[in-house]
Amino acid sequence: MTERARLSARIAAIAESATLKVDAKAKALQAEGRPVISYAAGEPDFSTPEFIVEAALAATHDPKNYRYTPAAGLPDLREAIAAKTLRDSGLEVGAGQVVVTNGGKQAVYQAFQVLLDEGDEVLVPTPYWTTYPEAIKLAGGRQVDVFAGADQGYLVTVEQLEAARTERTKVLLFVSPSNPTGAVYAPDQVQAIGEWALEHGIWVVSDEIYQNLTYADDPDGVPPRAVSIVEAVPGLADRTILVNGVAKTYAMTGWRLGWMVGPADVIKGAANLQSHLTSNVSNISQRAAIAALTGPQDTVEEMRRAFDRRRRTIVAELSKIDGITVPVPQGAFYVYPDVSGLLGREWGGVTPSSSLELADLMLEQAEVAAVPGEAFGPSGYLRFSYALGDAPLLEGIQRLQRLFG
Repeated sequence: MTERARLSARIAAIAESATLKVDAKAKALQAEGRPVISYAAGEPDFSTPEFIVEAALAATHDPKNYRYTPAAGLPDLREAIAAKTLRDSGLEVGAGQVVVTNGGKQAVYQAFQVLLDEGDEVLVPTPYWTTYPEAIKLAGGRQVDVFAGADQGYLVTVEQLEAARTERTKVLLFVSPSNPTGAVYAPDQVQAIGEWALEHGIWVVSDEIYQNLTYADDPDGVPPRAVSIVEAVPGLADRTILVNGVAKTYAMTGWRLGWMVGPADVIKGAANLQSHLTSNVSNISQRAAIAALTGPQDTVEEMRRAFDRRRRTIVAELSKIDGITVPVPQGAFYVYPDVSGLLGREWGGVTPSSSLELADLMLEQAEVAAVPGEAFGPSGYLRFSYALGDAPLLEGIQRLQRLFG
């Protein structure tokens, strides 16, 4: 009798998160005493604002938080999310169109689970965040990459999307600002893509987790808004799921609090799934999120300004290295340089032929960790998160300047 596989095929096919893998390796080396500087994790280095922490502490003393609550989220939090969606995404929704999830990743997973059947195609602007492909595969979907390189500012066009569309295309993934590139679509680009999706009856999953982290060309200028696709094209609201959370804007990655917003029938389906998958998110995290969304926003602006300062530093310093092309990111907290000019050349006795090999070289010879482009699509790129302190950020790039000088 043939022995059955220990793991199901669908689970065995899941790739480990490349960003977390690189970050874990960097932290292991740091634990051994090596002075590794890591640009791998997409995680703010700031503490969660104190008023949010105080709200959570108060919640721990309230017995009503010790019990099960609605799987879709606390009513007060769903109302706060609906208000934020109107404020920042220009879409008026009711609390019944919101599901609170265990972080943005669960929202992404559930969005594809409720929309996709076996063989449905998802257009994925590339480079892309590492979780999207796995979530699409687990839902039985087929990912169709639409690549835009540094020469396009990592922004896909309607013409490219149309060329990739087939009769099996059901969903467009839309992310602005982008992880890993930091690219932000201009309002007219958002409108053009939205109108194209509406014309062809395509659903949109729009990840807006970085929407409050955008930057102006002038450090003292007003940062541009990341215009939501449902604001640019209101007619898309009935075919769009918005994904968001508190992790990036409020330095709350460990609190695991995200959400999805969409048409009532789709959200009902997601809530049914979640009722069997995880039930409600921790009530303490939900109370903290209410404070984050309804409380003072001055600390958010302080963090955004710090990210902007670091953005300018890392772009300026990386641009000094011959062989690296650095498009200026307009949002999130990543820079995604084209490093193809460093490949095929000898550095410290090693000649890397891919960004994966280049990342290994940097870690071994300069003790600098960055995520290779293979994690996000084609080789030839590196992702650096600038969500780390000013001093280590500068020191790490100076190490690379010496290595590649």
